[in-house]
Amino acid sequence: MDHRLLEIVACPVCNGKLYFNKEKQELVCKADSLAYPVREGIPVLLENEARALPADETHP
Repeated sequence: MDHRLLEIVACPVCNGKLYFNKEKQELVCKADSLAYPVREGIPVLLENEARALPADETHP
C-alpha cells in the first residue's frame, strides 16, 4: 500500500484515520472497528463491504 494513499484516505463512516493490515490486505478503522478490503491494490471503501472487527483484532 502506497504511503501517500494512506495519508489521504479516510474511513467513510467517521472520516477517521485508516491503518493498513498487510497480512490481511485490509484498511482498518480502529474507531469504528471496521476493516475494509483491498482488492488487487484498490481499497474498497464501502461500508457494506467492511467487516466488523472483534475487540482483540483492532490492531493492524
